[in-house]
Amino acid sequence: MTTLRAIDGDITKVDVEAIVNAANRSLLGGGGVDRAIHLAAGPELYEHCLTLGGCEVGQARITPGFGARAKFIIHTVGPKWKDGHAGEAELLASCYRESLRLAVENGVRSVAFPCVSTGIYGYPLRPACQIAVNTVRAFTASQTCLERVDFCCFHFNDVLVYQDLLRQP
Repeated sequence: MTTLRAIDGDITKVDVEAIVNAANRSLLGGGGVDRAIHLAAGPELYEHCLTLGGCEVGQARITPGFGARAKFIIHTVGPKWKDGHAGEAELLASCYRESLRLAVENGVRSVAFPCVSTGIYGYPLRPACQIAVNTVRAFTASQTCLERVDFCCFHFNDVLVYQDLLRQP
C-alpha cells in the first residue's frame, strides 16, 4: 500500500527517489519550483533538457537528477487555468498519471509532487489538490511499486488543504 503525505518545504530537499517539476513546455527552466529544481540540479539538467524537444501539456518526461538530491526529475507541464471548461481538469490529472507512470517504469519507490498549475498558471488551489489526490489514489490502487507519494507544498496553507483531502475517504 502506498503512503500519501502532505509536507511543507522545499521539494529539492525532500528525501525521495524522484521529484516532479512543474515545468513549462520548453523544459528549459522558468520561475517558482521549476527554477528551484533547475538550480539544484545544475547546468547539466538544462543541457539534457535541450535534447528532449520540450513537452506538451498533460505529458511528462524523466531525466536524471544530476546535482539534485533526487535520483530522477520528472518534468510535467500543467494546464493554464482558463475557465474550468477547457479541459483543464483532465490535463491536470494526466500530469499526475503520466508522472507516476514514468516513476513506476523507472523503478522509483518514492516521489514528491509540487502543486502543479496552482502558481502562475492560476489553477484554483482546492480543485487542483482534489485532482492530485484523486488521481494519485486511483493510480496507486492498481500497483505496488510506489511506497510513498509526497505532496510537497511551499506554502503551509497548501499543506492544510492536502491534509484535509487526504483525511477524506
